[in-house]
Amino acid sequence: MAGRPEILFPLFAEIETLPGVGPRVARSLAGLGVERPRDLLFTLPHSGVDRRRRASIREITPPAVATVEVVVGQHMPASGRGRPYRVQVRDAQTEFLLVFFHARAEYLKNLLPTGQRRIVSGRVELFDGVAQMVHPEHVLRPEEAGDLPAFEPVYPLTAGVTQRVMQKAAAAALTRAPELPEWIDPALKAREGWPDWRAALDQAHAPESAAALAPTHPARQRLAYDELVAHQLTLALARAERRKQRGRPSKGDGRLRARVLAALPYAPTGAQTRAVAEITADMAAETRMNRLLQGDVGAGKTLVALLSLLAAVESGGQGVMMAPTEILARQHYHALAPLAEAAGVRLALLTGRDKGRERADLLAALEAGEIDILVGTHAVFQKGVEFADLRLAVIDEQHRFGVAQRMALGAKGQRPDILVMTATPIPRSLALAHYGDMDVSVLDEKPPGRTPVRTALVSAARMDEVVAHLAQALEEGRQAYWVCPLVEESEAVDLTAAEERFRHLRAALGEGRVGLVHGQMPPSEKDAAMAAFVAGETRVLVATTVIEVGVDVPEASIMVIERAEIFGLAQLHQLRGRVGRGAAASTCLLMYRPPLGETAARRLKVLRDTDDGFRIAEEDLAIRGAGDLIGTAQSGLPRFRVADLERQAALMALAQSDARRLLNDDPGLKTPRGEAARILLWLMEQDKAIRLLGVG
Repeated sequence: MAGRPEILFPLFAEIETLPGVGPRVARSLAGLGVERPRDLLFTLPHSGVDRRRRASIREITPPAVATVEVVVGQHMPASGRGRPYRVQVRDAQTEFLLVFFHARAEYLKNLLPTGQRRIVSGRVELFDGVAQMVHPEHVLRPEEAGDLPAFEPVYPLTAGVTQRVMQKAAAAALTRAPELPEWIDPALKAREGWPDWRAALDQAHAPESAAALAPTHPARQRLAYDELVAHQLTLALARAERRKQRGRPSKGDGRLRARVLAALPYAPTGAQTRAVAEITADMAAETRMNRLLQGDVGAGKTLVALLSLLAAVESGGQGVMMAPTEILARQHYHALAPLAEAAGVRLALLTGRDKGRERADLLAALEAGEIDILVGTHAVFQKGVEFADLRLAVIDEQHRFGVAQRMALGAKGQRPDILVMTATPIPRSLALAHYGDMDVSVLDEKPPGRTPVRTALVSAARMDEVVAHLAQALEEGRQAYWVCPLVEESEAVDLTAAEERFRHLRAALGEGRVGLVHGQMPPSEKDAAMAAFVAGETRVLVATTVIEVGVDVPEASIMVIERAEIFGLAQLHQLRGRVGRGAAASTCLLMYRPPLGETAARRLKVLRDTDDGFRIAEEDLAIRGAGDLIGTAQSGLPRFRVADLERQAALMALAQSDARRLLNDDPGLKTPRGEAARILLWLMEQDKAIRLLGVG
């Protein structure tokens, strides 16, 4: 494989080859993730200072930055320790003071000789009615005035790096940026009015006004798009690579699916029908399926998964459905059992708890093909778990399973099709960034018969009222969840919070009516507490966030969330989705500790006003930012230097369709635009993609 193109060598040299960057500054810059000149090109100024020349400081309203020409007057050295050194100056209309702390008199006399003209630029403030400029940022001779830009860019800094060092290093990195061939589709570039790559860098590093710093500015948009399209090209290459691996066409005849649909008390939604059609079409194709099924809380993903699994069984194969926890695996099993029975297929459950003889029998039946659909936890990855003919793997709750596990599961069968389900609605731009190599089906309708959940905000001061209301609801035969937050400091603290609430509610509502579930319990106790609640023996379940994913108790119609202000929006939406599953009108109470901060208030209000998970996710993205939304550290979400997923969401969709189209027209990236795209991949350090091309 050929290496990095020579035209990029200067950008990948050591950072210390730039003027003003010695070993110490280089170490500091590494803290900003800047290790090569290329990193500086993509470290754009985040703000700027207006340094336009004024006739007098009277033209501005202090405190503000002013740039004026002055005549230097008398020097007034510091009158004692800790006192400032002051210099009187006069501009065209008024006098003011330049103020310096800890400065050497000798240095200041050279810098500002009495009687001479100088250009000074800095922040002017009023102190006891006297205008002062403390430590001017620039002091220049009149003939040097041209060195000061009218609008000075301000870069992000880190300890040990000053603005001046950053500006100088960025300017030097820019001189190394070559003219590169164009990788953007010419029609798109013309339509958007984007500059060439080199010109875009110049404009982004030398903004002429605050407007040039906005993500909507053409230069910034172009650079963001370059980053996104390089990322999407990598995902598209991975997708193309996987599509080359032949799958095994699974064409079901629909007989088992028809039995299940006949047994349902309601018709599937249009979204469910559409998703099943997309999935079964993928399964029938020669290439391997890699599809994401995204559905909001309660949109009916389980039915879609079962119908897809039945298509695998109809075509003579087996299916597996994996859940992240034992509680969820059991729940899937119980939800699917009556429907599997209606279809006449053999369903089995495998968790880490199955031991000895029973486990051995189950594994033998699986290998002999006597089990059609296996439901389990990651135990289905273990050695000794062999399928007769695995055609489809359904994975629930994506982010707990990385790509590595997806591949391990793929190795289990004869390259099975893969369907990943997530109940976390992700805004489209993020879904593309995170799952851009997958095809996506979205369930955006709720099945009939689900009653909307009424959501209310209550202050924690009204705790006694809430408990009294709860006692009343229990008399009417209802059940409730009471969620206590996980306070990060220590697990011990969480337990006391949940255990104290448990004791308090037990005292108020009666001994046997309140159960408790938290993360530190042994699994068997957790299961027992859950089972007692499912059976209706306990009426209130006090829980830490253990219950957020998937637990299904139709009789539970009340959800109380304590300290709701410290939860994320997506998490609150998931928790609320645990109620409203039965026929009873349901309520979700968000209890908060006043005073509410602005962001927390906005979060809780969004939740109160809508139950559309996708809208909530878009809001969450706007409030929290992309990295936090799916936890950047473990999400594998790429770190973009220029692109801003919140404000440039539409660019991501554009980049995806563009990348897929380019590869469709030029799979080997051999045309002039394809060659330019390779340079882009090297520039953006997408080595993975370059390896997939298998060529330089």
